[in-house]
Amino acid sequence: MAVGWAKDDGVQDQIDATVESAVQLAKSRLPCGESLTHCEECEAEIPEARRKALPGVRLCITCQSELEKRLKADEPYNRRGSKDSQLK
Repeated sequence: MAVGWAKDDGVQDQIDATVESAVQLAKSRLPCGESLTHCEECEAEIPEARRKALPGVRLCITCQSELEKRLKADEPYNRRGSKDSQLK
């Protein structure tokens, strides 16, 4: 279906780009390397079970939760294509 000046599959291209950027963002946030025994933010001990479950982990659960809240608040714009969200 053609929409205005967009090519026929323009909507699907936008959906694909949104999914791809979300996947790349998630991959970039994955820890890598050797896990730390203590949190690099607050120096709290990181439990062995967490270190085994997430190789390369650098933060305790509390600090990781705070980081994720800050990252979510910093998302620049909505690429989901909702007309209402684009009008705001």
